[in-house]
Amino acid sequence: MFFKNKQQKGFTLVELLVVIAIIGILSAVVLASLNTARERGRDAKRIGDLNNVRLALEFYFDDVGDGAYPVTLDLLVAAGHLPVVPLDPNGDPYGYSALGADCGDYHLRATLEGTSNVVLDSDADADASLDICGTSAADENGTDPIYDLKP
Repeated sequence: MFFKNKQQKGFTLVELLVVIAIIGILSAVVLASLNTARERGRDAKRIGDLNNVRLALEFYFDDVGDGAYPVTLDLLVAAGHLPVVPLDPNGDPYGYSALGADCGDYHLRATLEGTSNVVLDSDADADASLDICGTSAADENGTDPIYDLKP
């Protein structure tokens, strides 16, 4: 009576391994999609930050600059046009150069992670033809995937 042959209930090792493999494949697909979404989110932040800085530069030019842009972005904070100078999502500062002998031009730039972003079709693509204001150094090229803004 006590030695009755009962059927074992549960999963076999093969069944468990198949389920674990399926879960692994699904999680890899989800993580790949999340990485793409994160990349696009960082690029959207870069584009938004540069557009905010561009507006602050134009306010500075009209209010304080007397026809000149600031030599550094810190002057936008001092003039009250920005609460803080924004940083790239990686923690690095955005590229900025006041250009020309009288600082009457500028080049604002950030490197995007997505090389096929549509904003790259309509950005300024600076060509380093002007000198940085107050120095003899030439401005940087702005070839894609660098998102460039100029006045």
